[in-house]
Amino acid sequence: MPINLAIHQPACKTNRLMFIMTSMISNHAEKNLWKVSVDTGGTFTDCLAEDPQGTCMRAKVLSSGSLRGQIEEKIDRRRVRIRSPWSDLDQAVKGFSFHILGDNHPQTQVTAYSAVDRVLQTDIDIEHACPAGTLFEAHSPEPAPVLAARLCTRTPPDRDLPPLELRLATTKGTNALLTRTGIPPVLFINQGFADLLEIGDQTRPDLFALEIQKPAPLYARVVEVDCRLDALGNEIGKVDFDQLGQRARQAFDQGHQVAAIALLHADKNPTHEKQVEQVLKHIGFTSVSRSSGLCGFIKILPRAQTAVVDAYLGPLIESYLTRIRNTISGGNIFVMTSAGGLVRSESYTACQSLLSGPAGGIAGAARSAQENGISKFIAFDMGGTSTDVSRFDRDFEYVFEHQVGPARLLAPALSIESVAAGGGSICGFDGVNLSVGPASAGADPGPACYGAGGPLTVTDVNLLLGRIDPTKFEIPIYPDAARCELETIRQKFHEQTGQALSPEEMLEGFLDLANQTMSDAIRRISLQKGYDPKEYALVAFGGAGGQHALAVAERLSIPTVLLPADSALLSAYGLTTALIERFAEKQMLLPLHQVASALPELIQELYAEAEQALFLDVGRDFQVKLRRAIASLRYHGQDATLEVDLEPEIDVAACFEKQYLHTFGHCPEGRQIELVGLRVIASTTNPKPITAKSIDHPRPADPNGTQRAYFNGDWRELRIYDRDTLAPGAALSGPCLVVERYTSFFISPGWRVRMSSASTLVAQRPSRTKKTTPTSRSKAFRIELFTHRFASIAREMGESLRRSAVSTNIKEREDFSCALLDSQGELVVNAPHIPVHLGSLGLCVREVSKHLHLEPG
Repeated sequence: MPINLAIHQPACKTNRLMFIMTSMISNHAEKNLWKVSVDTGGTFTDCLAEDPQGTCMRAKVLSSGSLRGQIEEKIDRRRVRIRSPWSDLDQAVKGFSFHILGDNHPQTQVTAYSAVDRVLQTDIDIEHACPAGTLFEAHSPEPAPVLAARLCTRTPPDRDLPPLELRLATTKGTNALLTRTGIPPVLFINQGFADLLEIGDQTRPDLFALEIQKPAPLYARVVEVDCRLDALGNEIGKVDFDQLGQRARQAFDQGHQVAAIALLHADKNPTHEKQVEQVLKHIGFTSVSRSSGLCGFIKILPRAQTAVVDAYLGPLIESYLTRIRNTISGGNIFVMTSAGGLVRSESYTACQSLLSGPAGGIAGAARSAQENGISKFIAFDMGGTSTDVSRFDRDFEYVFEHQVGPARLLAPALSIESVAAGGGSICGFDGVNLSVGPASAGADPGPACYGAGGPLTVTDVNLLLGRIDPTKFEIPIYPDAARCELETIRQKFHEQTGQALSPEEMLEGFLDLANQTMSDAIRRISLQKGYDPKEYALVAFGGAGGQHALAVAERLSIPTVLLPADSALLSAYGLTTALIERFAEKQMLLPLHQVASALPELIQELYAEAEQALFLDVGRDFQVKLRRAIASLRYHGQDATLEVDLEPEIDVAACFEKQYLHTFGHCPEGRQIELVGLRVIASTTNPKPITAKSIDHPRPADPNGTQRAYFNGDWRELRIYDRDTLAPGAALSGPCLVVERYTSFFISPGWRVRMSSASTLVAQRPSRTKKTTPTSRSKAFRIELFTHRFASIAREMGESLRRSAVSTNIKEREDFSCALLDSQGELVVNAPHIPVHLGSLGLCVREVSKHLHLEPG
């Protein structure tokens, strides 16, 4: 049924006049502000800043809040002369702790630093020799975003930062959740449900483990609340306030000040949860997370998990933001949410933070792609710890229930697939299998080539293959340390297997494993959902994205790859383009035909709610628009939903059926379509409209040098181009290396690249490209590659089955098995589902093949 979704804006002349006046005041104030965008990742913190005159500054620091450099000479017992990227800022590290890497000497403190002669002075003697090239680290007492802002604004630690608008993305919450360093809350839940989160959904973390080790719960203790609502939200048992107060007071007196509340059917009626919240705040709990206030949707288990995660991380996130707020004397702080929008730091919740950094990268990729006239792309963000991929088709793709570490959250987020394959992913051999990741070397000690005693990583592999220019690194690089780690792995592999691999074979094998892992992640967000990656461009960014982008694109037959300017800082750039926005949502759980005619009014109500929340964040001096209205739909009896954008005159049912057919290949007959929920996004308008730019005519480009690199089975001279010297229209052909300040791009043979007028390198692959054959690779690596690929296919089959299932055993308990078998009906590889089926699966296929002629298709 087509619907009219026109949203009526108020037209009060007095309000309009006030809006114009406040906008003029705000715009005048903004002209005197620095605009600083900072993305804190697992390894590095990236910063882009624009001064009041419009000049752009850049900085990249370790996320530990540290700066690294080299000692050139020891002048006396307390003074050394240094070399580093930040050495031209007077007093840049005054008050920082100072230590020499790889040494057990106690830390000292920097008492003075002169940028004129690059001399650093410490408060106690440096007792040992410091030969030229010795690495040191200076650690800031302030968070990494503040350190980066100081470098960009040229503000020493003993001076206040200038007035600025800070836009921040952070992995602080994600890291704390994965490393379990939050503050365990007290969980308040209905009587008889104390073990709900411990039981969970009954899935085992490792299906084939003989000894089951379930992760410990995030909460410290459980308090049962004597109250009850029925499934419609009607009260059938009042809150026992005497019992609640006694139990809550006991928990508080034992030192617990953080609480999470999750009660049955609070999605229908939040009254009981609000009453419990009032009691806890009266007793003195400093932080209370209420499930119905965070996510007013059905399912007690993920709703409870969301509340617990928010409570577990809330004090940590608030403390972190408070530290940053205390360093900014004037201006505002906005923080990126997992859904790709900004909210004021005072309104930020911990459960919004878990995909904050990756969301910033996708926002930056969207701007870069649209500037080059591309509306469909796959974002490929390869950083130091992980790789994040996401599909973009004219707008962001959202999910409203997602898994992060041990918890399933009910919160809006961009649809992002993350894999543990980044520049810092550790390459190794465990005596049986060769592997890349999931463990990472992180910022400390970092890759082997950082010289701090780290293991062999993907960054080391690219360096030793000649795909990185060591002279362009911001920190000193030691190729010999990487070679030493590689030789250790080669010797261990030879001793355990009897196979002798050359250094090049092992390096290329590790590279292939990393590329396979990342390609499989892209398949999960495209092919698994019915989208062909060949129809998309690939936007590559992150510190390591340019070294792997073309190899990944070749595996997926993607013809075009975009390498944006400042690609190593693109997540920070995305913050500069992101909109300040708010969601409003409403659970429906009704047949679509019953509510189709009321959709415009429902959307209008939700828009008014989102608009009001947005005005509380930014005031009324911003223009606000209805950015999107989204319906979550499913066939009755199913669990997984599909999202449909509600646009003017849309036939909602027809759009859902078309999308369902596209995703699953069939539509069940005789089932009603159910409207699960409505969501509306209100946002500020974009002050800088996105326009496609034309590509100039190709121009020749001159290489700035050469270096030896290994590709296609041989060492060759590789031409090197400095990106800053490439004018719009410049054309290159692979193989070559394009370097910029924080990253480099390896252009494979057969690819052609041109510089667009939007300062983006656009790489295109001819229709016929000779693919690399695996004949030169060892059998061990080929087995690993095929195992990874086949296992990925089996997992994709299971996901499609689960999402389209009606059976509770299948869609929730995953009581099924998926596997690949060869032409003789013998098992090749299975996905980690229920293993008891696998013995009969081969027997069944072999029996069927006796009666049916099986062939491709």
